[in-house]
Amino acid sequence: MSTTALLTEITALPPELRQEVEDFVAFLRTKKQRNTVQKEREFGYAKGQVRLADDFDDPLDDFKEYM
Repeated sequence: MSTTALLTEITALPPELRQEVEDFVAFLRTKKQRNTVQKEREFGYAKGQVRLADDFDDPLDDFKEYM
């Protein structure tokens, strides 16, 4: 839909629906700003926060009959 056609559709709406369109446009702008403000993650930012058990790679007793 072209900008002119969109503007024509919006101006044809009753005032209360035009207000909803205005609110939705404001919502879309804030949504876009939130997505662009996020800083990039640094490599290794979670280092030391995850621990694996020493027996992590050992087979589970529950699956012995399948091995």
